[in-house]
Amino acid sequence: MSVRKTDDFIADVERQFEWYAVNAGWEVAERYLVAVAATCRLLDQHPLLGPRGGFAHPRLREWRFFVVFRPFNKHILFYQVLADELILRRAMHGHRNLPRQLLERPGAA
Repeated sequence: MSVRKTDDFIADVERQFEWYAVNAGWEVAERYLVAVAATCRLLDQHPLLGPRGGFAHPRLREWRFFVVFRPFNKHILFYQVLADELILRRAMHGHRNLPRQLLERPGAA
């Protein structure tokens, strides 16, 4: 299975990395990237591991989600499985209005 990171996914991860770097320090920011990468590797090996999000919007209907490894388990990776491709769509903190946020460009809110 091939893995593709969308521009939105990359922007979401970069924004969160920058937030951690400024507010918690470089070490925490680096640990965030390591946790995201490890979660992505697991999803690459087991793409159906995350459940479908159950969103009503047609664009989100087939999206799945999986929580980033601890201690960043308040962050959620949203992805889609199409044929032999895992498409990483978004990375967000779980305490948001997710259906609305998932449809917006990164940094819009």
